[in-house]
Amino acid sequence: MKSLTGLDATFLYLETPEMPMHVGSLNLCELPAGFKGSFHKAVKEHIAKRMHLAPVFSRKLVFMPLDLGHPLWVEADSVDISFHIRRADSARKGAAPMTLAEVHKLCAQLHSEVIDRNFPLWEFYIFDRIQLPASQGGKVVAGFFSKIHHAALDGKGGVMLANALLDFSPVPREVPPPDPTRRRKTEADLKLGKMIGSVFSSSLGQLAKLAKALPSAASTFGSTLARQSTASSATGVKPKMPMKLAPQTPFNTGITTDRVFVTATLPLAECKAMGKAVGGSFNDIVLWICSTALRNYLTQHHSLPKKSLVAAMPVSLREAGATDAANLGNQVSMSLVELGTQLAHPLKRMNAIMASTAKVKTSMQSLKGLLPTDYPSLLAPWLVGGAAKMALNAYGKSGMASRLPMVANLAISNVPGPPVPLYLAGAKFLTFHPLSIILHGLALNITIQTYAGHVDFGIVADKKALPHAKDLAKAIEDAFTEAQALMASAPAVAAPAPPKTAKTANVAAKKTTRKTTKEPAVKKLPVKTRKAAVTKVTKTAVKRPR
Repeated sequence: MKSLTGLDATFLYLETPEMPMHVGSLNLCELPAGFKGSFHKAVKEHIAKRMHLAPVFSRKLVFMPLDLGHPLWVEADSVDISFHIRRADSARKGAAPMTLAEVHKLCAQLHSEVIDRNFPLWEFYIFDRIQLPASQGGKVVAGFFSKIHHAALDGKGGVMLANALLDFSPVPREVPPPDPTRRRKTEADLKLGKMIGSVFSSSLGQLAKLAKALPSAASTFGSTLARQSTASSATGVKPKMPMKLAPQTPFNTGITTDRVFVTATLPLAECKAMGKAVGGSFNDIVLWICSTALRNYLTQHHSLPKKSLVAAMPVSLREAGATDAANLGNQVSMSLVELGTQLAHPLKRMNAIMASTAKVKTSMQSLKGLLPTDYPSLLAPWLVGGAAKMALNAYGKSGMASRLPMVANLAISNVPGPPVPLYLAGAKFLTFHPLSIILHGLALNITIQTYAGHVDFGIVADKKALPHAKDLAKAIEDAFTEAQALMASAPAVAAPAPPKTAKTANVAAKKTTRKTTKEPAVKKLPVKTRKAAVTKVTKTAVKRPR
């Protein structure tokens, strides 16, 4: 018996038919040479042997009496493999293979449906035959679509789960059988008194932990405010608001149960080289590609806001090296990154993104240990699942989401994945396109997963918020092409300068007053460094997969 953390439980409390709280992925799979039979059957047999390797497959929810506290995870008495692993194209058995566009459409529909909480919170769908377009080779492949509730695991936990179920070669590795002597708590073992007692004990523990952390939190926030006060007194400039409101876009609206899902794929080595060439990171160049694509999409279909779009980006709080398979719960927080979409010059847009991500890194380093991933359980389902859900639903369905300003325009996640190919039941994963969550007011989510030498983009949105979804997917590919041309013609910009100290802030402020341009100046590296960067990008260029 294990209680959900506050953050994990929140994904359950806020879930509605319009806002399912699960994550997933679509993997195109190359079947082994000479494979005959059903891929669906092969996957069922394969996973049945490995159910014990990941707790998420066999644990189910038990809710507290009268919803007094967070739900509990217990071992299911049995797991019906046929219920959880389904054939997605069963209605087309014997017919022509599904097209990739049809697969994307079906995945969008499946992703919009909530997972039944009476069972373990996961579902897999198998496509036996998918016809790839001519631009991607035109061959027939299989497909694997997954859905796992976000209450059960986060992005990095998902990578750990994949490592437990998948193999590094077409021949599945032998795994040890489950320990016959190990017995976990099932629903039948739960006692009402113990359940209620656990609510009070865990709540007291959380309150004690919160009280213990308050002095450290106060000290950290106090030092941050002191630094801002010192800098403002030295420069004579009033400190800016710590949070800016995002401009209104079509993505900031209430959502329905209708979804769209599209994908894009780029080469990883060249993306990394581009990030290094501009003095930034892989994450910076991915954000630039998204920013450029969003700018071009909005210019094509809507009016581009004069202010920068803002992306909400999850930040992992998981400790480095943490690989405990029994603790795959969410350990994430959220940061805000300005995408510089109002800047027409691509290098100025890159500088703006790098400056914004640098600020996020600085603030997260000081606050990471203080950001909570849990909160007291007592009456949380009533307070969060009742009042908060009601307010969120009213916000989305009343039209306020389209009128009131938001702190972000969309969500962008960047999940590092395995660098080598993985195999499921002997079939090679060709792609790893993720699907994530959208909310009232944030009707667009772009999640990026690196996998085996390429970068897979999964774009999920409400249908009315992104009616031209294919255009955004193409805009991502076009942005990469633009980046290639940019690296060749105007090689590199320097990374944003570190924050100035109080001693130099006054001098910097005087220099700033002389500037008249509204857009930040492009900072260039020395000539020799620029030439070296261009040479490296050219050498690492590879053909973009389709």
